[in-house]
Amino acid sequence: MNGIYGWLAEASGEQKRTLLAASLGWMLDSMDVMLYALVLGQVQHELHLSAAMSGAMMSMTLLSAAAGGIGFGWFADRAGRVRALTASILIYSVATFFCGVTHTALQLLICRIVLGLGMGGEWASGAALVAETWPAHHRGKALALVQSSWAIGYALGAALVALVMPRFGWRAVFFAGTAPAIIALWVQSRLHEPAEWRQERTHRPHLSQLFRGRMGRGTLICATMNAATLFAWWGLFTWVPRFLSMPAAEGGRGLGIVMTSEWTIVMQIGTFLGYISFGFFADQFNHKYTYIAYLLVAALMVPVFAFVRNTQALLVIGPLVGFFGTGYFSGFAVIASELFPTALRTSAMGFVYNIGRIVSAASPWLIGRVSERAGLSWALTLTSAGFLIAALIATTLRLPVEEVQAAE
Repeated sequence: MNGIYGWLAEASGEQKRTLLAASLGWMLDSMDVMLYALVLGQVQHELHLSAAMSGAMMSMTLLSAAAGGIGFGWFADRAGRVRALTASILIYSVATFFCGVTHTALQLLICRIVLGLGMGGEWASGAALVAETWPAHHRGKALALVQSSWAIGYALGAALVALVMPRFGWRAVFFAGTAPAIIALWVQSRLHEPAEWRQERTHRPHLSQLFRGRMGRGTLICATMNAATLFAWWGLFTWVPRFLSMPAAEGGRGLGIVMTSEWTIVMQIGTFLGYISFGFFADQFNHKYTYIAYLLVAALMVPVFAFVRNTQALLVIGPLVGFFGTGYFSGFAVIASELFPTALRTSAMGFVYNIGRIVSAASPWLIGRVSERAGLSWALTLTSAGFLIAALIATTLRLPVEEVQAAE
């Protein structure tokens, strides 16, 4: 047990606080996705929203998050990681609260767009903060722990809706959703900017350097690699609940809503373990090849998941799909933080991650369209191509440690 948790127990108070702050920020991203998905039925009924409008609001939130991620990345390089993370969560919490007082579709859309701006700024700011606070030999495990909070946010969102909405309605869900944000703001009030950032703050290279020379090559590789993985992830996990609950005669697995919810929680356990385990593998072995290995196994597991008929086998395969089909995101945080210099780190991370967000917005629509002609099982297998393409692109990465080895 000491080998597993000793690195965390030995950390300084500042390191633990940065880890908690970044984790809470990323957890809020995930929680909002689940909150909106679960209250959508009542929101549609009360605000008279069409299915198209409901979907458009989610798409606009993703696009707004992409803009917020890029903008806050630039802001964090200039004003500081802690300031950027605090501002993004403050915007998120205010917008979440006002979602609960909207009475028209336009009002809700505006709140969702503002919420997306704050939500998008959390990942790059938090990941850079942790990367610059933790030593290199524990960085993978620390960033993996941050990434694992996505699974916690999903579960927390589901629990919050189950407890609040039956008693107080969907508006109260958004009010309650601000509580974790308030806790996150309190934690961040005790943080300091990383020494690494303070030392580099006088050196401000132009943003155009991200698109030139060796750094431009890294930007191109990271952006396309992450676009491929996010395309695969949203295409797969947007449709998994529908695939499990849909009647077998229609191409699903006929589990029904209740059992699908239970099995989704089981898959989240696999997802959490995938996030955490990646950090240990990455710090023990090569970051890049661990990342590629997760993507390749995910590409192999998806067709098995999509076509297996035995429900007990699905119960085993589902968590493995969550483990490998999501755990690699911990690797992207490590790779991106190591690939770019401190002065441009959050600008770069915000850009390469959120370009993928924009591309991935088309994935759920594409999988749904293909499923209308070929069935959902065949449609889901398309996401394997995204995992394979990302793995292929990742082979061209040259991380700093590899460049040193090559020079030697």
